[in-house]
Amino acid sequence: MPTTCPNWPYPRLIAHRGAGRQAPENTLASMRLGAGHGFLMMEYDVKLSRDGVAVLLHDDTMDRTSNGSGRASDQTFAELTRFDFGAWHSPSYAGEPIPSLHAIAAYTIANGIHSNIEIKPTTGSEAETGRQVALLAQALWRDASLPPLLSSFSETALLAAQQAAPELPRALLLEKALPADWQERLQRLQCCGANLNDKHTDRSSVEQLRNAGYTVVVWTVNDVDRARELLEWGCDAIVTDEIEAISPRHPI
Repeated sequence: MPTTCPNWPYPRLIAHRGAGRQAPENTLASMRLGAGHGFLMMEYDVKLSRDGVAVLLHDDTMDRTSNGSGRASDQTFAELTRFDFGAWHSPSYAGEPIPSLHAIAAYTIANGIHSNIEIKPTTGSEAETGRQVALLAQALWRDASLPPLLSSFSETALLAAQQAAPELPRALLLEKALPADWQERLQRLQCCGANLNDKHTDRSSVEQLRNAGYTVVVWTVNDVDRARELLEWGCDAIVTDEIEAISPRHPI
């Protein structure tokens, strides 16, 4: 059975990468916009720079979301700050820097916003990223009202996080349908739940997880009727890009 957060203590609606598609993902600007729409929980991706600084970035490379190229893990944090992580989205966000986890923690904690930190290791650095992100989250959220939920597709990263900061809640991210060995995997990693892909989530999967005492979060849900259905099935939360249509200000 899960040893942490058997009962979901977080909001039901989670903004994907800050503000979904409305602002440059995984930036402070995106967090502020999501908060401006009433969201009190954010999901975002964290990996390590070459000098071990935890930064927000989804891909291994910077090509898609900045004017830089190549792997972020090949750059020091000082070097990463020279790139523009906002102009790719729209001119009004030109000059937006890559944020450190320190900066995101400061903003979210000060504004009563909770976090789902997806540990997103650069390929080949899964264990080190899991360990470092967990230790940093443990320190930064030490006095917060709720700890961040750590999640990852990488079981290696989650295991390293569990060993480094066992008291932090963890969830296994699943890309495909619920596998036959899901319970063994959650128990081995001491996860409190699973974060499921909306495309592969059915009522049976939700009921199996909930009946076993695990939390269920579904990503990325951008249809209001589907969001309502998943919550009615007993899902604890959904992650969305649609911060206007699916918003805490417009209860579903």
